Amino acid sequence: MTASESHARGKARRSDVPRSSHGTWSAGPGRRDPVDVLTDQDATRLAWLVPVRHGRMLQSPFAFFRGAAAIMAADLATTPSSGITVQVCGDAHLSNFGLYASPERRQVFDVNDFDETLAGPWEWDVKRLAASAVVAARENDMKAGDARTAAEAAIAGYRDAMRRFSTLPILDVWYAQASVDALRSIASSKSARKALDAGARKARTHTSERALGRLTERVDGTLQVRSDPPVLVPLRDLAAHVDRDQVMADVRESFASYAESLDVDRRRLLERFTVMDLALKVVGVGSVGTRCFLALLRGRAHGEPLILQVKEAGPSVLEGHLPRSRYALHGKRVVVGQRLMQASTDIFLGWSKRADGHHYYWRQYHDMKGSADVLDMGPQRLADYARVCGLALAHAHARTGDASEVSGYLGRGSSFDDAVGDFAVAYADQNATDFEAFRQAADDGRLPVEND
Repeated sequence: MTASESHARGKARRSDVPRSSHGTWSAGPGRRDPVDVLTDQDATRLAWLVPVRHGRMLQSPFAFFRGAAAIMAADLATTPSSGITVQVCGDAHLSNFGLYASPERRQVFDVNDFDETLAGPWEWDVKRLAASAVVAARENDMKAGDARTAAEAAIAGYRDAMRRFSTLPILDVWYAQASVDALRSIASSKSARKALDAGARKARTHTSERALGRLTERVDGTLQVRSDPPVLVPLRDLAAHVDRDQVMADVRESFASYAESLDVDRRRLLERFTVMDLALKVVGVGSVGTRCFLALLRGRAHGEPLILQVKEAGPSVLEGHLPRSRYALHGKRVVVGQRLMQASTDIFLGWSKRADGHHYYWRQYHDMKGSADVLDMGPQRLADYARVCGLALAHAHARTGDASEVSGYLGRGSSFDDAVGDFAVAYADQNATDFEAFRQAADDGRLPVEND
């Protein structure tokens, strides 16, 4: 279809699924106990790290929200959908956007977490993003109106960007990037631009060289990953939990198949490095307990460091509610989804075949990566940041779906913004209720908890 035909089809979808229908949320009588949803996930995780996950989620309602993607996925499956499918992030909250380096060494801003990515309704990502803005605003003790403003800023940023992308040639959409300079032009105040510049400078220091000093030590002339349990545990210290020889054999097998997933030029580059050491690394909130390793590599010629993150990929939390991925390897699902949604992607991003019964994907651990501390923002900065995240999300969706059809459904006015603003406030209330249930389960001894 032409762009005008797609736009008309999107607009026609409003008759079956009015934009106002997205504004309601209430837990139905068949809704599962949120604690049960989360403990079901614990069953496949490293048992000795599950208490750490619980401890991190208990830090605040926002931390709980970050780890509760599975709960919200089930809830979103009960909400209206226009029927327009894109590649969704699956966990599009405010803290899953950030700065990183493009292959050309320019800092860009984009979605940066794809563990749950799958083809699905675009509304699900928008609603999770908007709800996260309200949860974050409440944690910052903002007024109800400011929380609602932040959520609507995210939605309006998405709507405005999608309308603009619907008018651009396909290649222009594909090549578009949100650079630091572009973000500065969006910032509404001098203080916001100053904070952005400071964050960008800090992110530029996040390199393998810097990580080397923090994560490694030299013992008897040999460089190795330092021990800092439970968040960083070298393979040599994992004897109580794993068969080290078997793990190393699995790593070698995984590394070989990972290299095969890269394009020839990047595979040739990787061949110039050798694996020196391996450690289990606890990352994030929702990911705690999954098998995540840091692989320390050194250049064969000059000894320069390269630190790769080897992260377990399980089924997407969306797969219980949407058609399953076409990819049998979940690592490949994550990598393909990221390559589709991101304008610039890590040159070392790849997947490996099954090893030790699990699926993995690989990427650089530090490459000028930085994320904003949304819990340190005032009302205006949070609204500005939410708008930028909405813009980035719209670009990711426009790359993989029909921007004209989505824009046709959204329209130029604020009808969809108002509706999803209502949803975001109601779902933030639900998140607070679920958090209290989770905390009560911990207090009752139902959940083991460890604070790291």
